[in-house]
Amino acid sequence: MKTRILLCIIAIAILGGSMQSCRYRPRRAGSHQTESRMSRRNHDSRTRDSESRRIDNGNSERVPIRRESGVMFIPVEINGIPMDFIFDTGASAVSMSLTEALFLYKQGKLTDDDILGSEQFQDATGGISVGTVINLRSVVIGNREVTNVRASVVENQGAPLLLGQTVLENFGKVTIDYNNNYITFE
Repeated sequence: MKTRILLCIIAIAILGGSMQSCRYRPRRAGSHQTESRMSRRNHDSRTRDSESRRIDNGNSERVPIRRESGVMFIPVEINGIPMDFIFDTGASAVSMSLTEALFLYKQGKLTDDDILGSEQFQDATGGISVGTVINLRSVVIGNREVTNVRASVVENQGAPLLLGQTVLENFGKVTIDYNNNYITFE
């Protein structure tokens, strides 16, 4: 089953797409990422069947957001690759397009073992579609890391990156400061 899903992803990549639309956000000089945070990460894919885990330094974390036309974008690192996600409290899961999934796969940041199968998903309009379920070994927001997060990959190559409840439910309190454009995770 995993082989068939992987073959479908590769075939779509070869036949249908360009990686240029990927919302990859290159690392900026002076990034706040520290070596100690890197050493705390657990990238062992054998633990993915366990529940998502939150790792933090015990303090609240303020993360800057960018607002465009009423939509909030937040910097997130997926398996070591920085990307900008839409902060979507109404999304039940983290969601990405096939374009981003293929980008992660080509970078070696998503492996065959991370492909969990397929499920039906309901979108915001009520439509049902089939998508691929994957495991994200590491989702980092500021100084917080959530490991082993289930995410959906939709076949629409233009679908936005959505940061949904499969990550957000791991935080006790999330506060949005609209005036200063940041989100605080506690």
